[in-house]
Amino acid sequence: MIKTTLTVDERLAPADCSTMPDVRKGVDALDRALVRLLAERQGYMDAAARIKADRSKVFDRARIEDVVDKVKAAARESGLSEAIAEPVWRTLIDRCIAYEYDSWDRTKG
Repeated sequence: MIKTTLTVDERLAPADCSTMPDVRKGVDALDRALVRLLAERQGYMDAAARIKADRSKVFDRARIEDVVDKVKAAARESGLSEAIAEPVWRTLIDRCIAYEYDSWDRTKG
């Protein structure tokens, strides 16, 4: 079992930013952290492709909606606009499904 301890580069809190360089430093730090998390998520797509015996199991509409519902709930709890969260995750899911198909084809096709 892994427990990720995410480190994010030093930055000011958004409310403490007084210049655009402050804002950009914060955004860049968060982007680097997000990339590390997305790389880990991609690893789970490789695992899913390895585990799923049938390529037709890669696309699962019910799972997509379950993930989106969970993300929207987490967004509400965190103060993230659902208008940002939902389309970002739907795009992420779409790209992850495409990646998983490619991974499935590489390992089993």
